[in-house]
Amino acid sequence: MKIVEYLFRKVIPLFIGALVFFALVLVLVDLMMNLWSFISNAVPGKTVFRIMALYIPKCLWYATPIAVLFAVSYTLSDLYANNELIAIFASGISLLRFTAPLLIFAFLMSFALFFFDDKVVVPTYAKKTAEQEMVLKGDKDLNNDKIVILSENGNVAYKAEYYDDDAKKLISLFVVLRNTDKTLNAVIHADSASWRDGKWILSGAVQYKKSDDGIRAEPVSVENLERLTEVPETFQNNVISVETVDSATAKVYIEHLQKSGLPFAEPLSLYYKKFSFPFILFIVVFLSVGLSGKTRKNVMLTSLAFCISAAVLFYITQMITMLLAKFEYISPFSGAWFPVFMFIIIAAVFLRYART
Repeated sequence: MKIVEYLFRKVIPLFIGALVFFALVLVLVDLMMNLWSFISNAVPGKTVFRIMALYIPKCLWYATPIAVLFAVSYTLSDLYANNELIAIFASGISLLRFTAPLLIFAFLMSFALFFFDDKVVVPTYAKKTAEQEMVLKGDKDLNNDKIVILSENGNVAYKAEYYDDDAKKLISLFVVLRNTDKTLNAVIHADSASWRDGKWILSGAVQYKKSDDGIRAEPVSVENLERLTEVPETFQNNVISVETVDSATAKVYIEHLQKSGLPFAEPLSLYYKKFSFPFILFIVVFLSVGLSGKTRKNVMLTSLAFCISAAVLFYITQMITMLLAKFEYISPFSGAWFPVFMFIIIAAVFLRYART
């Protein structure tokens, strides 16, 4: 326990210092990129400060993997340079056993990073983006017109002239309903439809069906009304990005795309990425253990160079696999998880040949 305590006493301060440093750099970069826009729009300093404060959780999320990588890599390299690990190895403790607490800590931190992203980063970043767009571009209009929405794998099609987001109301709505064999069931026309108590209330609605005598008009059947399940957010003038919503909302959005028969490979790969990306913490610690002790000189510079190189290589690999998933050359699951599995194997190989 003394060795474990000693190890974490060296790693934790470095991790906190690196986390603050890298997060601060990211905040300043974002501020510099938008500074002229803030000045041009005469945005008050208090508002700018609030926007930057909302960006801090996102920066901490981005900076955590690099900070962990730097802290562990520097600590182990420094222990090698000072010959402290020689005494540990001489006492019969292997490198894997010595660093196992760090690996367990990183594995648990991966889960924490996922929940931090889902519960803190996503809402604060959404507020930051919305407030920044408001002060720079004005309020975003979620009302929509000339709308066509598909549902139930194309078996339900909505066409509306206008959607009022404040009133949650559709104007001049047509709904085409098809059976499971794609034959026409009915066409519903309503002067308007309002969302109340989790369902659409139609006004001036008529249902048209084919009969032996031709087309007949009749009241809308309860069975067909129950098929009108699309939530108002579907009709908004708003493009949802899976990366900017929590996992539950992303799942609902992807299910909507699947029901509508629309392309969903890219959003699904981004959804899987929400779960795979946090495990970069475990990967970077594993890599640090495997590559530790490769040099005894310029430990600080070597550790920084290793951090940057490993992070860039991982992000490039993930970018390539996500593009392949987007164009459906590989599955969405592979696009998100392949880099994780690949780097774990690479880290295991490095550990196999690490100095002990």
